[in-house]
Amino acid sequence: MTFRIGIISDTHGLLRPEAERGLMGVDHIIHAGDIGRPEIVDALGRIAPVTAIRGNVDSGEWAREYPDTKLVRLAGKSIYVLHDVKTLQADPGAGIDVIVSGHSHVPKIDTVGGVLYLNPGSAGPRRFKLPITLAMLEVTREGMRPEIHGLAGD
Repeated sequence: MTFRIGIISDTHGLLRPEAERGLMGVDHIIHAGDIGRPEIVDALGRIAPVTAIRGNVDSGEWAREYPDTKLVRLAGKSIYVLHDVKTLQADPGAGIDVIVSGHSHVPKIDTVGGVLYLNPGSAGPRRFKLPITLAMLEVTREGMRPEIHGLAGD
């Protein structure tokens, strides 16, 4: 049995049709902050259940319902979500399997001390010459398979 988690970040108010198509069929979606407007999470919620946290651009009344960090358990894995990995205060060795972050707009997959660090990059408006991306994390009996997926950009 494969559990597919779609991971998106830094939409900054823009949910690209390519991102929606790329997330179709996932079992859960994680948004790692800089949502931009509440309609983004509503649209993602029509695809799959969503765990979302607030990023540094998420302000105003609507953003208050989203925490700065969130620890979620999916498919038997403990996933800690925060916007900027540089602000990490949780102990990755304390039973956390995955740390998901955004903020940098740079997609990255890394494993440090047995913990998977995953930044899906930015799926929103293009910033500088950085790619438009999201990530997919497949959890199976054999382990976890993270992938970065490029989206057709503007």
